[in-house]
Amino acid sequence: MRQVFRTPWAAASIVATIAVLTACNKNQPTTAAAPPAVADKPMPAPVAVVNGTPITRTEYDIYVKSLLQGKQQELTPEQKAQVLDELINMELLSTIGDKDGLEKDPDVAAQLKILHMRVLADAESQKFLKGQEPTDTDLHAEYETAIASMDKTEYHARHILVATKDQADDVIKKLKGGAKFDELAKTQSTDGSKTNGGDLGWFSLSRMVKPFGDAVKTLKKGEYTQQPVQTQFGWHVIKLEDTREVTAPPFDQVKPQITNALIRKKLQAYVADLKKNAKIEKNL
Repeated sequence: MRQVFRTPWAAASIVATIAVLTACNKNQPTTAAAPPAVADKPMPAPVAVVNGTPITRTEYDIYVKSLLQGKQQELTPEQKAQVLDELINMELLSTIGDKDGLEKDPDVAAQLKILHMRVLADAESQKFLKGQEPTDTDLHAEYETAIASMDKTEYHARHILVATKDQADDVIKKLKGGAKFDELAKTQSTDGSKTNGGDLGWFSLSRMVKPFGDAVKTLKKGEYTQQPVQTQFGWHVIKLEDTREVTAPPFDQVKPQITNALIRKKLQAYVADLKKNAKIEKNL
């Protein structure tokens, strides 16, 4: 139940956006092809040749990027040698696997197909997103829209979560009898916040399930719900500790998140158009 306030752009979709952009730009173990030969410019020598099969510099560099997951880091000579040994080992094993006909194994074939789809999908995403950077006008418009819709108040509350209404009624009875809320939370609540006396910290109402948020906004500082509140998690008794006004983050601070959000919207719209023109049959 614990919720942390976030700006409108710090949602799951933004995490997915970052993942898409990272996959497109940095983590492509097999997407990038060797650069085309330029007239009078020899191709770089392979980093290794295994039984006559070269491991190219491009393949090595892409594999390093996939291991680093986009981090800017210079490998030591020992680490570079270790990475090369891993590629050599993979080449040796994959060659034997090819001779053994493992590509015909249903599980192996399915994994290869998924990998093929993922690599091409990432490459197509990169191609589509190239040149799709939002303008400053787009970014400011998105910022203003999000600021207008964001919660202007944060709440600090505690709760006691139990399995049944009778248990919640009993908790309220004990509170009316003088029991301390945090102590009851430690002994009665089934939520992970019980160790902190039911403390949920600061949150905005939109981050909570609706029945819980609706109950919180009716309370005054120091009050607790006189009737149990039911959600999909169980029955709650909620106490409001305090409220505070929220200041919107400055544009420059959230510009990267807004940029990712708008780029993801464009990518989602592109995929949606592809779906409209595709014949899709689901049999799951």
